[in-house]
Amino acid sequence: MASAPSTPAPVKSALRTLDVIELVVAHAGGVVAQDVAQALGIPVSSLSYLLSTLVERQYLMREGRRYLPGPGLERLRVSPSALPLADRMAPLVRALKSELNETASFLVRVGWEAEAVVTEASDQTLRYAIAPGTRRPLHCLAAGKVILAHLSEPDLHRYFAESTRAAMTEYTRVRDEDLRADIAQIHAEGIGTACHEATLGICGTAVPVRVEGRVVGALSVAVPEVRFDAALAARVRSALKRAAGAVG
Repeated sequence: MASAPSTPAPVKSALRTLDVIELVVAHAGGVVAQDVAQALGIPVSSLSYLLSTLVERQYLMREGRRYLPGPGLERLRVSPSALPLADRMAPLVRALKSELNETASFLVRVGWEAEAVVTEASDQTLRYAIAPGTRRPLHCLAAGKVILAHLSEPDLHRYFAESTRAAMTEYTRVRDEDLRADIAQIHAEGIGTACHEATLGICGTAVPVRVEGRVVGALSVAVPEVRFDAALAARVRSALKRAAGAVG
């Protein structure tokens, strides 16, 4: 006689997180950490870290000693298309960083520069880091080249006429013909690269992000050259394409 399929064991940490959220939501006036610990039997040391993480992710918010439901819970209820672009991209950037343990970013065009809107830095000692709000010239970044590749021809013509393209390193490609060759390659492969062009020793890879068929920015992963071998390059390309495809 065949046995019934076994029920997968619940993940304790996931259940604990859900229990905390549900308990806070059930208290209209909020709840203090000690009451949560007592009600759920969670050690205070473990609860403190969990509450801090939930506040950081905005699933909870803190008013004095009390914890209340945060705006992150509302974001789970709305269509992704209704979210601000940064909120929509943040989980994908975090997932890229977690999968690769390399610095991942989402960048948009501001004038003739690329601005980092969302970024997650690698945990490794040797890493590239870029703060949200940082702007760099389009021509020297993989993400910038991807953005250039998806400008209209009139806008691209205006870019070449107006932009001042400084050599950030000895490897920076600044000539019109070089950048147009990079753009042609991006159109052919669907992916952009730039090694040593913005920062010596750093190789960037980027893909376009489309919303309703329009390119709104680029997802990028930056890796120190010393560990950017062929295997990692293939993983980066695959992860970036999957992430961009998830936007729809």
